[in-house]
Amino acid sequence: MEIDYLQLAIEEAYKYQLLTYPNPAVGAVVVKDGAVVAIEAHQRAGTSHAEVLALLSAYESISGKTVSFDRFNASLVHEFLLSLEAGFFSDCTIYVTLEPCSHIGKTPSCATLIERLGLKKVVIGILDPIERHGGGAKRLERAGIEVEIVESKAAKDLIEPFLIWQNRAFVVFKLAQSLNGQISGGYISSQESLELVHKIRAVATKLLIGGSTVRIDRPRLDCRFTGDRAADIYIYSKESAFDSDIPLFSVPNRDVEIGSSLEFLEKPGLVLVEGGEGLLQALKSRFDWLLLFVAPKMLAGELNYSVQSELEFLHIDKNSRDLIIWSRFIS
Repeated sequence: MEIDYLQLAIEEAYKYQLLTYPNPAVGAVVVKDGAVVAIEAHQRAGTSHAEVLALLSAYESISGKTVSFDRFNASLVHEFLLSLEAGFFSDCTIYVTLEPCSHIGKTPSCATLIERLGLKKVVIGILDPIERHGGGAKRLERAGIEVEIVESKAAKDLIEPFLIWQNRAFVVFKLAQSLNGQISGGYISSQESLELVHKIRAVATKLLIGGSTVRIDRPRLDCRFTGDRAADIYIYSKESAFDSDIPLFSVPNRDVEIGSSLEFLEKPGLVLVEGGEGLLQALKSRFDWLLLFVAPKMLAGELNYSVQSELEFLHIDKNSRDLIIWSRFIS
């Protein structure tokens, strides 16, 4: 059953994949007496980590009480959990996709919290590969807490964006299509899917789009569905002349750059690509993942992506309507 609990944590974490930038996506599940009492994930950098949210939710589930303070304020949650009676979590096991952090950054140490709460067991999907972040598992073992390290491939795949953007830009190509592969005809994706894309735009360091797509589609590329500030844009084009009335040029508080150099991809960051077939064909070798939204509709037309590429499915999810497929480019 342990791998099943870990899979629940991975699935929860994918709901916030990339939205935690520059932090990794992490999920956690708390189990008591063979029953799941909490499933949570880290949602945004600088806020409570997955383990902290899961332990707080477990408290609410076990006690039947609901806290009134901000659960995303990590310091407040740590303080509250440490104020509970000793042994409250002593018969609980926590499953976490990534080794609990042992260092103190914008939030307190999760490993220290788990140690002081005295959980029965901690199951870890993968040890933290960032050396300065590791040590949480050994700390818990020294405290007498049983620790199991699964070395899960799925947990490792989950944090691949985090590992890449430590050294260079993690580049994800976003694509929306109908069930029969058509990409034209206005909005294809559901409102829920559109909002997710706008949330990713808000945390991205840069949006990359092809010049042809800008001229033909005349996009805005803002975050109007979430109210966030849109990331800066880089238009990949050999021609610098564009109609200044194209909506993306009038979005306030961001820079729009035009050029044919991709040197910025060598710098750490998160780059979201929203382009057409030409850009995908030209820069396919520079993309790490594909984020695909598939709408449950059949559309007439002949506009699709005539590109040959091999991918590996990493995670498949579904919101209220669309399929959401995270894939890795292989060739």
